[in-house]
Amino acid sequence: MLVAGIMSGTSVDAIDVALVEISGAGSSLVVQLVCFEEIPFPEGVREEVLGVSNAVVATSRISQLNFMLGRLFGEAVLETCGRSGVTVQELDLVGSHGQTIYHQAAPTRLRGFQVSSTMQIGEPACIALVVGKPVVADFRPADVAAGGHGAPLVPFLDFVLFRDPKINRVALNIGGIANLTAIPAAAGSEAVFAFDTGPGNMVIDQLVQRFSDGAERFDRDGRIAARGAVDELLLADLLEDPYYAQPPPKSTGRELFGEEFATMLQEQGLARESLVATATELTARSILLAIERFVLPTMPVDELLVSGGGWRNPAIIQPIREGLAHTRVQSTDQNGIDSDAKEAIAFAVLAYETFHGRPANLPSATGADHPTILGKIVPGVGRCPH
Repeated sequence: MLVAGIMSGTSVDAIDVALVEISGAGSSLVVQLVCFEEIPFPEGVREEVLGVSNAVVATSRISQLNFMLGRLFGEAVLETCGRSGVTVQELDLVGSHGQTIYHQAAPTRLRGFQVSSTMQIGEPACIALVVGKPVVADFRPADVAAGGHGAPLVPFLDFVLFRDPKINRVALNIGGIANLTAIPAAAGSEAVFAFDTGPGNMVIDQLVQRFSDGAERFDRDGRIAARGAVDELLLADLLEDPYYAQPPPKSTGRELFGEEFATMLQEQGLARESLVATATELTARSILLAIERFVLPTMPVDELLVSGGGWRNPAIIQPIREGLAHTRVQSTDQNGIDSDAKEAIAFAVLAYETFHGRPANLPSATGADHPTILGKIVPGVGRCPH
């Protein structure tokens, strides 16, 4: 099957679309990337999305954005097909992660009930209307309903792609949030474990955008961090956050490392470069701390395979290399998987498994009570006029 995977992450940088040829089943899947594109959001849409993320906002706004994003996701698939020379008629299926606007894995009490919840917007019925193909979307709720965190979900793909009979591997994705998947050599899927380590690029990006009044979106090549000095006292205090000591399974997001966190950092009174340097070191150090606390007691790490935008920031990667001196640290590109495309590929694969009625969460990664079929299927309903 030819499947389009759509991913829009916590950084809301762009709509990532991967066209993926998939065959087989379960751990024997064969996955081949046909094309990958990053489609920019139209002017002002990113700000709209961030405005409803973990915020008190009118339900009308969420409803409107849900339908607008669905239309944009569908159009991004059409644009990707056009750029790659693939006709929409050749496409069999679409998988969409959706845009997370709230994620609360730990249950809280509501009217006497213990409730966990997650919400991703980007209406799949709109995607199906635009593309004219079946759509699988909204993957996280089924895992949350089964007692899991609903995240991370990419470990299923990591296991399929990176398991090895002799090599202990960790797949690390540094997006807005950083997460890792530990894959012991020769292990079955039940031995794989995964979790969010903490902030990836999210905090760095927020600070850079604030300091530049929106003119810059991220610290290109870690240049700003390189001009600053890490405040070790502040960093030590930040690393005392209970999240880092919490054993997996666990997940986090903008609720912990969003606007309030960035504001708190700004209020520390550091020079801009030093604040960015400290936030960057927080990402690197929290990743190393997670590996030290939760991975190394279980297995040695022979290879660390990195994906996501953080791979291109040497101010993040160099401290990780130094902290894992006996580990091969390299991009997933060197293993045949585009480091920018991996998460979009993952949701193409999850959609494929759901379409065939097969579970694709890993309870050892999410903490769910049992494997479950993820997502909701909307049938292809014919393309709408443009």
